[in-house]
Amino acid sequence: MFLIKTRFRSDKNVADAKLKKTSLSTGVFMTVFIQKQPDFRRLGISAGMIENGFKDLLLRMAVVVVSGQGKNGYGVYYDYDRRGQVREVRVESMRRVVVTGMGAITPIGLSVDGFWEAVKNKEIGFAPISCFDTEGFKCRIAAQVKDFVGKNYMDFKAAKRMELFSQYAVAASKEALADSGLDVEKEDPYMVGTAIGSGIGSLQAMEREHRKLLERGPGKINPLFVPLMISNMAAGNVAIQFGLKGKSINVVTACATGTNSIGEAMRAIQYGDADVMLAGGTESSITPVGVAGFTALTALSDSDDPKRCSLPFDKNRSGFVMGEGAGVLVLEELSHAQARGAHIYAELAGYGCTSDAYHITSPAEDGAGAARAMENALGDAGVKPGDVTYINAHGTATHHNDLFETRAIKKVFGDHAYEMKINSTKSMIGHLLGAAGAVEAIACVKELQEGYIHATVGYETPDEELDLNYCREPYTESITYALSNSLGFGGHNASLLFRKWEE
Repeated sequence: MFLIKTRFRSDKNVADAKLKKTSLSTGVFMTVFIQKQPDFRRLGISAGMIENGFKDLLLRMAVVVVSGQGKNGYGVYYDYDRRGQVREVRVESMRRVVVTGMGAITPIGLSVDGFWEAVKNKEIGFAPISCFDTEGFKCRIAAQVKDFVGKNYMDFKAAKRMELFSQYAVAASKEALADSGLDVEKEDPYMVGTAIGSGIGSLQAMEREHRKLLERGPGKINPLFVPLMISNMAAGNVAIQFGLKGKSINVVTACATGTNSIGEAMRAIQYGDADVMLAGGTESSITPVGVAGFTALTALSDSDDPKRCSLPFDKNRSGFVMGEGAGVLVLEELSHAQARGAHIYAELAGYGCTSDAYHITSPAEDGAGAARAMENALGDAGVKPGDVTYINAHGTATHHNDLFETRAIKKVFGDHAYEMKINSTKSMIGHLLGAAGAVEAIACVKELQEGYIHATVGYETPDEELDLNYCREPYTESITYALSNSLGFGGHNASLLFRKWEE
């Protein structure tokens, strides 16, 4: 049995864990040395519990506190006997997480290679909306996925039982799994999980069935309406299609969904809940009510010019353009990937997230929440701000987002921000909402791999306060880190830090 002695540092209410091998017999309790009273309420533990010497509660406290020190690489694990009693506690280095496969369905390509070639060619996916009649709509342009046929990626009957957002997720996952070379049949299926989120689910199903309700009555509603519509069905269908029986979650944080999904999948692997996770986001919400709703918020560009409708960081920006698609990464514990000889694209080194707690649609004006998410990602990886030279920004082309995200970047990086390259993939594919962060994570991995930073297409006119380098043209240079930001309605901020993989 191991005894954890925990010392709280006065500056940060976190613990240094020191292990001492000892027997834990009756009457021997955990010892906690406290320099300054920590915020036990934040940990869900009262000081009285500690004074009473409940060893299991102290173990839980140590797990919460020490596990939070990702930047120091600690993880705390404990084993139980058959009676549910703690048998062993161990502190280990945090498990490293790498990217071994990728899949994408986007407005400019139906695969990672197709997407990436289009990005390097500065192609745009914007065109007049073709999936419904836009007569009377202020916004008539979107970035639709083109030539996608669900039965090309899955059984026809399975495709009929999925809405488009789920089909996109399954298609991207199929490519990602094939790319990874992972043979699921040779794995413990309970250690291979799914974290694929959708910010909205199926607006198509809601509109279709609501119309039936009004025109034909409640008895005509499709019996599968609910499982077709709900957003967790992307993760559920991927798990069903590929036999993934591990942790299956659907993170919904609006436009930060894809990024949070990848970050939470990373945590699942770090803490031993999974060896492999399929992680990302998917979305298909270019529908009458979707476009009308975002238009009513004054969030969408009303430009009819495909070449000038999505202009992140440009003075003439007028709002975002709705996109659709999916991005999925295969995340894998490092030693597991190496043992099977997997090709490693990059390491996912850091993850941070915060809440602005400010407004339901606008980011905090000073950028503090987004800044803290970036700082948390850097701290999680043990990386100094000066080591990061590239950011794939949220960059939606709305006035508030681009201004406040720029302030956040300056808050984190100071004068170094002026030396960094910052771009927005949304300048080519629009805003994929719940899928945005996932597809942009794929762009980051490709940029690390090839030493190529893509342009923010359409960026021409600098704005006064937006005075950083937003990549009017692409750059060819080796980069070690890529920081990807996502900011969602409701104040959700999430950042991922990818590290270039070198053997």
